Amino acid sequence: MAEEGRGEQATGEQGTAERLRFEPVLRRDGLPEWLLPVRDAAEQIEPRQLSRFLPPAEGGRRSAVLVLFGTGADGRPDLLLIERARSLRSHAGQPSFPGGALDPEDGDPRGPGPVNAALREAWEETGLDPSGVQVFGVLPDLYIPVSDFVVTPVLGWWRTPSPVGPVDPAEVAAVFRVPVDELVDPDRRARLRHPSGFRGPAFLVEGRLVWGFTAGVIDRLLHHSGLERPWDTSREIELSDDAVVVAAEDRARARQRTGVDPAGADEGTISGHPA
Repeated sequence: MAEEGRGEQATGEQGTAERLRFEPVLRRDGLPEWLLPVRDAAEQIEPRQLSRFLPPAEGGRRSAVLVLFGTGADGRPDLLLIERARSLRSHAGQPSFPGGALDPEDGDPRGPGPVNAALREAWEETGLDPSGVQVFGVLPDLYIPVSDFVVTPVLGWWRTPSPVGPVDPAEVAAVFRVPVDELVDPDRRARLRHPSGFRGPAFLVEGRLVWGFTAGVIDRLLHHSGLERPWDTSREIELSDDAVVVAAEDRARARQRTGVDPAGADEGTISGHPA
């Protein structure tokens, strides 16, 4: 990781695309007190404490997501999420962290690449200014079988908030911030039951159902940081018909790409359990 951070935008040869090059600092100090348990948990957590889906020894498409904590206009700690456009080929319409696949210019996947990719993708998707983000941790690599992604969650503190919103509606339908006190509210928590028999954590927040990989990361961070409040783990909800169709399409594409049926690992829900 570099010792100094800087951001630079460059326009492509035909002006059709802008690229972000940002070399960040990994800093663990200067965080608000409420975020310290998350930082400490991230520094100690083991891969198996996060997920039963770990990356294969070889292969997998390298990607990264930005788990960005901030403070809302009302002074409450919150978390930045996006809603993926329904026209996308993978995970359509699903709330998620900003993020995506590593590009060659992001750098070494085993070095600064995931951090650069998480910040670049967040900028491309939401217009976020990366210079206002303090990266304070990186979680172990995780695996989403249904899309064959090896995902590195990058933890950030939104030290200097900037305006955000969907940059390309064809990719991002909405950008929203979820207060942490809603994520830990027992009344907003449930386990989602998938038709495949898979069960995983879910959050009913901001009029949306957060599930799959994103809910799994949030669930494990809350648990291991001690922020989690007791909730009724027997409460179950079913996936909507539309979401079931999308998940089935994702699995079909995964079968075509890998020759393996990822049923039972829908959407890479990382802290679920088989029925």
